[in-house]
Amino acid sequence: MRLLDRISGRPDTLRNKVNDPVKLEFDQMISAPCRLGILATLIPGQPVTFTAMKEATSLSDGNLHVQTRKLSEVGYIEISKTAKGRRTVTEFRITDLGRERLRLHVMKLQEILDGGAGVAGARQRGSRADDSAVWA
Repeated sequence: MRLLDRISGRPDTLRNKVNDPVKLEFDQMISAPCRLGILATLIPGQPVTFTAMKEATSLSDGNLHVQTRKLSEVGYIEISKTAKGRRTVTEFRITDLGRERLRLHVMKLQEILDGGAGVAGARQRGSRADDSAVWA
């Protein structure tokens, strides 16, 4: 299953595509590596606790707090806090808007890769005795 299909939760069909993905600008909110990592962690759809998110992203407490608040302010994730005993448990969940914006972001990256900047654009420069190729 393609990454785009996993993110959107549905097959990538013509009706799901943007009219001209090449003209689609990157979402600066998602382009930051730490926020991209947070959204990627939430893709499966289950809520993720603050502790689990911290482990998954390797962010500090303060940075995770700031970045998740930014994603929440634009509506890409939901933050819920529940009391468990004498502690408060913070959980994050991706919203439909967040999933769609991440899907569009990945689609833009895929368009760039499909445009010939990847392996198809490389050319082989001979080979070695051990059958490995040298790529330019």
